[in-house]
Amino acid sequence: MIDSGGYEKLERFGKYVISRPEPQAIWSKGLSDPDWHQQADAKFNKLKGSADKGQWSLKKGMPEQWWVQYHLKNSKLNLRLGLTSFKHVGIFPEQADNWNFIYDTIKRMNSKTTILNLFAYTGAASLAARAAGAEVVHLDSVKQVVTWARENMEQSKLSGISWVIEDALKFVNREVKRGRKYQGIILDPPAYGRGPKGEKWLLEDLLPELLILCEKLLDGRNRFLVLNLYSMGLSPLVAESLVNSIFKLKSDAGELFFQDRAGRKLPLGVFSRFTTQA
Repeated sequence: MIDSGGYEKLERFGKYVISRPEPQAIWSKGLSDPDWHQQADAKFNKLKGSADKGQWSLKKGMPEQWWVQYHLKNSKLNLRLGLTSFKHVGIFPEQADNWNFIYDTIKRMNSKTTILNLFAYTGAASLAARAAGAEVVHLDSVKQVVTWARENMEQSKLSGISWVIEDALKFVNREVKRGRKYQGIILDPPAYGRGPKGEKWLLEDLLPELLILCEKLLDGRNRFLVLNLYSMGLSPLVAESLVNSIFKLKSDAGELFFQDRAGRKLPLGVFSRFTTQA
C-alpha cells in the first residue's frame, strides 16, 4: 500500500497501481492529489447512490486483467487479478498472513489432511492448502468466481481441488448429516450475500449457527480453524469470544492491516484462528 487517506487507498499489485475507496481511511492523504492520481493506473469511481458498485477509469496501457505471484516457501501461487464492478480485484492481499498460517499448519500435520474452504472466492487460501499437500473442498455460491479459482489453480500448476457451488449453510448441514470430518476449516464470510438459489446470508444472524455446525465437522484431534470477518463494527474480541465459546478452547485473534509509506495502519479485517494437534 503506497498511500491512504481521504477515504481512499493507493496500492501496487505487481506492476500496476490502483486507487480504490476505503471507508476506514478517515485521515488526510500523505500524497497530494496530483501525485496520487499521477501514480494511479486505474481509479475506481463509485456510482451515485450506490454503496459499492461503480466503474473504473484506466490510463492508456492499463489492462483489465493481469497476473501476480505469491511465494509460499517452496511453492508459487499464480493469481489472476481483474477490475470488477464492486471495486475488488480478485484477491484480498491482507490475507497473506492467513495463507502462510494455513500452509505452515498443514505442513506440520502428520496425518492426511482434508480442508473445507467456505466463501472461498478466487481460491488463494485453497491454493495454499493444496500446495501444502491437503485435500481441499472449495465452496463458493458464485459460479464465475469458482471458474476464476480453477484458473488460478491451473496456472499455479496444482490440481485435485474439489469445487462446490452451493449455499455454505446448506452444504455444511448436509456434511454433518453425512458424518464427514475435516482437519481444517476456513471461513471468510461476507456481511451479507446470496446463495446460488437466492438464499439470504446475514453475518450476525447466521454465523453462530454455521460455526456450531463447523465444530461438528472438525476432527477431534488434529484440526485448525481460520475465521475472517470484514463487517465494520465487529472487533477481534467479538471473533475471539465467538470462536472460544463454540469450540471450547483459546484462539488467537487480531486485526489484519496494511501500513502505508507514511506509517499509517489501515485496518482491513479481523481474524480468529486456532490449531490443535495430538
